[in-house]
Amino acid sequence: MADESGVPAGAARSAENGAQAPARSKDEIALELMKFIAVTTGYGKGTTPGAGFSGKPSPRSAEEYADALLELFERCRGVVNRPTAQK
Repeated sequence: MADESGVPAGAARSAENGAQAPARSKDEIALELMKFIAVTTGYGKGTTPGAGFSGKPSPRSAEEYADALLELFERCRGVVNRPTAQK
């Protein structure tokens, strides 16, 4: 369960007790980034049918939606794994 800030309850408690939270892998970070983007933008869902003529294609099938999310995850992995510039 997560608190209002989205931090898992166990992680918040361990930080309060002075214990370090477990290190997160780059794939976990990429997955969280993908979920954030997908939820906030509706990425990969296509359009929802509305009243009247919209001129937009019908909603994507489940397979197309899954493919779009996998593509987004790969893009997020690329961003997370990108080497940072040294100053």
